[in-house]
Amino acid sequence: MKYDVIIIGGGAAGYFSAINIKEKRPDLSVLILEKSLKPLSKVKISGGGRCNVTHACFDPKKLVEHYPRGSKELLGPFTRFGPLETKAWFESRGVKLKAEEDGRMFPVTDNSQTIIDLFESEVKRLGVEVMLGASVKRVEPGFKVYLKDQAFEAKYLVMTTGSSGWGWEVLKELGHTIVEPVPSLFTFNCPESKLIDLPGIAVSNAHVQIIGTLFQFTGPVLTTHWGFSGPAVLKLSAFAARYLNEKGYQAEIEIDWQPNPEIKLPKRLEKCLDPEEIHSSRYRVKGKSTFKYEFTTAGGVELREVHFKSNQSKKIQGLFLAGEVLNIDGITGGFNFQNAWTGGWLISEHLASC
Repeated sequence: MKYDVIIIGGGAAGYFSAINIKEKRPDLSVLILEKSLKPLSKVKISGGGRCNVTHACFDPKKLVEHYPRGSKELLGPFTRFGPLETKAWFESRGVKLKAEEDGRMFPVTDNSQTIIDLFESEVKRLGVEVMLGASVKRVEPGFKVYLKDQAFEAKYLVMTTGSSGWGWEVLKELGHTIVEPVPSLFTFNCPESKLIDLPGIAVSNAHVQIIGTLFQFTGPVLTTHWGFSGPAVLKLSAFAARYLNEKGYQAEIEIDWQPNPEIKLPKRLEKCLDPEEIHSSRYRVKGKSTFKYEFTTAGGVELREVHFKSNQSKKIQGLFLAGEVLNIDGITGGFNFQNAWTGGWLISEHLASC
């Protein structure tokens, strides 16, 4: 069976691409192939089930600073479709967003199902076909897509397979270079820390550095029963993802618990620390733990092989890529979804002009 557009991957980038393509080009037949029986699974769990849609950072130059990989490539795209345009897109379809103090933006319902319902109603309204349980076995040149007992052909192919090893293998066979994926956005396991007996202490402003490197960030830190978490730790893990992978997730960190003396420490923490440890506590990192709601990877399709005015492959005309299939990743806070929305929108803009 032939389609104008086949999208492999029924996640955020896939659905957003399909909706925008079909809205701008209703004459095109669009098919989404999703291997699982439940599409949009990452949307469902994002933000603790509330769906962190985007981030209230409306200056593209500041926005790209939240991407350890892809910041240079995303600057232009974000001037065309960034968080402000994302907010307008959702609200024009009846889903209002709100910004929290830390900049994260959620639907006012605080329920990720609101986003899923919108996407599913939009694909139905526009006539986008969705096939679930569709495990693609191979893709041949000319965009011939083979399932176990079916075959499809498309004029345009959109790969939104996320951090799926299978998706990268397909793209490698089609001629793309894949940057080896490693985990990003994870917490630190520090089993020797005396603070593991005091989980749940939140410090609003601490400075964390990986000793012997320039990787360092200031922000909220949370003690856990296995080590440390919180935005500053997650950001550090993202920017140092490759370094930590090379070191086998064995490192030493130094924490200044009170870089700003005007911000008081939680009493439980202050009692546990010696005076000299307040500004210089050292901990051995011996492993990592996944941050379940925002886990992502560093790696994917080599960015030099993609046109970022359209998200079209430089190697294969008619092949488009969006979302985490690319070697782009953001820190926690809605940034990875913003990359997905922007990529899908760019693809639709290009196809609208074809």
